[in-house]
Amino acid sequence: LKMSWFCLYLPLHLLMATCLCHSIKAPTTSSQQSFQTDLFNFYHSLILADGKETTIHLLKDISKRYYFVLEEGRVLAPFSITVTPCDVPIEWNILVYKSPPAKATPGDHDTQEVSKSQVSSMVSTIFSYRGNSVETYMGMSSHSALYLLEFLSTERDTHITVYLTTDTTSGHLYPELPMDPRIDVIGIGHTTVTLTWKHSPSVLQHRDSIQYCLLVNEKHNYKSLCAAETAIRSSGMKLPPTLALSLSPYLLEPQQVMILSNSELSIINKVSSGEVRQVCMGTKNTYTVPSLSPSTQYYFDVFIVNLLTNASAAYTGTFARTLEEPEPKVTELKDGKVVHVILDGKKQKFYSLQYQARHKKIHFTFQLCRGQIRVHITRNGKTVASEDLSGLRYFSLKGKLLDTYLVQLRSTEESNSSVKVQASPHFHKPLFPLLPESLKIKSFSKLRTCRSVTIAWLGTQEESKYCVYRKRIEEDQIWGELQSADRCSGPESRPKSEKVLCKYFYDLNLQRAVTTETIKGLEAGTLYLFDVYLFGPSGIPVRYHSKVVKTRKKC
Repeated sequence: LKMSWFCLYLPLHLLMATCLCHSIKAPTTSSQQSFQTDLFNFYHSLILADGKETTIHLLKDISKRYYFVLEEGRVLAPFSITVTPCDVPIEWNILVYKSPPAKATPGDHDTQEVSKSQVSSMVSTIFSYRGNSVETYMGMSSHSALYLLEFLSTERDTHITVYLTTDTTSGHLYPELPMDPRIDVIGIGHTTVTLTWKHSPSVLQHRDSIQYCLLVNEKHNYKSLCAAETAIRSSGMKLPPTLALSLSPYLLEPQQVMILSNSELSIINKVSSGEVRQVCMGTKNTYTVPSLSPSTQYYFDVFIVNLLTNASAAYTGTFARTLEEPEPKVTELKDGKVVHVILDGKKQKFYSLQYQARHKKIHFTFQLCRGQIRVHITRNGKTVASEDLSGLRYFSLKGKLLDTYLVQLRSTEESNSSVKVQASPHFHKPLFPLLPESLKIKSFSKLRTCRSVTIAWLGTQEESKYCVYRKRIEEDQIWGELQSADRCSGPESRPKSEKVLCKYFYDLNLQRAVTTETIKGLEAGTLYLFDVYLFGPSGIPVRYHSKVVKTRKKC
């Protein structure tokens, strides 16, 4: 069967293949097999669209081929091909097929014979690349040539994007990078890194449709936005629904960012290799990355993104290590001196107190004033106590002379917390009075009237002074009053009109160490907040837990 008959079965759009086959006599032996293989490659290849970015999925060790030809009538025309690997390195080649020269054969004026050398000269590889960088090939094409692109992944299944254009005069799909595409680190702090980069020429031409996006992670730099997207997806993290297929900030407004919680528009993703964060900042070319961890190496990539086409170009990535967190300031504790510590709940940092023992037995006292606090005590570097504080807490520790104790305090809630701390020898005069088993105030519902309420509280075996205060409040003030109460503050900060009475009492039998008090002169159907203060020998008060009681509306 002559090769000219085989050409009848090729698709009509295989322009160059038709040229190659026209009036050609079948080559013999090895040249015939080589030429038929080339034609088979064309026949089982896909046409590559001109002017459109094409996503191609590659299976491991299975090559994929695409071809393109130019329109008739264009003898020489420029073209460019941009290939973006989205994961592992790939191999890709550009092959060109040219028609053979005509050569008359004696005795046969209707056919031409193609020699083995002619077949070899018809096929040539004009470009080869292996790697995971974004590569662009630019060349001049003849209408009598057909181009074949071969793609191969030898590591694993992956995908790439390919962009072919023969119109190099009316602009580019991808935004332009500046002559110097490097990112400069101009400032490093404990939790921040400041970056700057040169403007893309595309920003000046298409300001409304172009913006910069920054990707921050703790693993490595990414050479393209689709490579970053693939890495995050392969880590098992789910992307937000609106960005299920791409990390590109398509249709997002400048200055907006996105996170998984959707509470703000910044992509902050937790993956196994650390945090991945993306921020889009419009056309600003300087940005300070906040809220980083101290003493941590971060990698920074900037992408210039065309919001209309979703195409992007990558600057040359950089990296920086944040500064080590400074040693926390340590406050010295002195025998018997009370230190009032206020902790910032938002920063979640430790506040450190140091005490050098002048006696073997040491007594630490903590009075929680507001919020929730965690205390951690070490002696010469070894932990001796660690727990959450509640109310008043004592730690009696036994060690050696000149032992060094370090007390670290941290708020365990977002709001501010405060605590009073005292360190003293074991025999030192106690700072706080002897406390009852409970600091709760009890009210008796059956003893309530329109004008009075009866409350009770526990006392101790030690004669002490107790003062009762009352405050009229509204229904919507209850939660705020109870939450904001400073359990370390004494009655000196309260108006004299709120004071009800002061009394002394004790009982050696703890079962009978209970006192009651009926507060009269109240208004019907009204809410009152009652407080009891206990004063010990040192004069420092301990406040019982506030109690809210409502008088009867009708009697």
